[in-house]
Order: sequence, then C-alpha cells, then structure tokens
Amino acid sequence: MIEKLCIPVDHQGLHAITDRLTRVVSQSGVKEGLCTLFIQHTSASLLVQENYDPSARVDLENWLNRLVPENDPLYTHTLEGPDDMPAHIKAALIASSLSIPILGARLALGQWQGVYLWEHRRFQGERQILVHISG
Repeated sequence: MIEKLCIPVDHQGLHAITDRLTRVVSQSGVKEGLCTLFIQHTSASLLVQENYDPSARVDLENWLNRLVPENDPLYTHTLEGPDDMPAHIKAALIASSLSIPILGARLALGQWQGVYLWEHRRFQGERQILVHISG
C-alpha cells in the first residue's frame, strides 16, 4: 500500500507528522511490517527525533542554521533567495527517507521518539511524503 501525505507547512523548522503516520498504519491493517517514507522535495527532510521537550527541536534548528548559514559567499545557486541553497545542503545532510518497523499494528517508535518533516526554507505551502506500508 502506498499513500501520499500532503503536509501543510507555514514556517522553517520541524513539523510533527507522527499522528498522521499512525493513522495510515492503523488503516493499513498491517500487524507486522515496515513503514517507509520518502519526501518528494530537495529542500526538506525527514527525521526521527525527541517528541517530549520542544527545546530539543529548537536547539536542532538553531544548530543546523549555524552550521549552514544563509548568504555564504561560496554559494552560486542564489536565484531563488538566500534560504534556497542552505536548504539544499541541509536536505543533503538530513534523510530524505525513513524506515520504521511496524509491530503489533503500530509504529515501533521509542517512548520519546516522534517523526518530523524538517522544512528548511521559509516556505508556506504543502510538502508531499510517500508512505509505503508493507507486511
């Protein structure tokens, strides 16, 4: 089974998608298997990360923005704005796909893990994620 999730985004940063994935897995009827995700964009990523304390996500965002700053004079790909090339670099560093086991008809995430779409641009719109459930 493959389903496309359209995730609305209105800012740069981490967007929780665990609840949406949980519904897809539940509706699939798969008891044991694998949930594979693939984001269809070059300036956003997928991530499994802490879901309890929001400060962990803020720290990750701040760290990555410091690691890959805007307006670096090395960039030649600048036509789409100062956040575009840094977004491509960030997407190259963070995953574009994830695989999460399904056990007991649920995502086998740890207690403090959540799944996130990491939007690397100051973008308002939708991002598409393909979700493949096998089992």
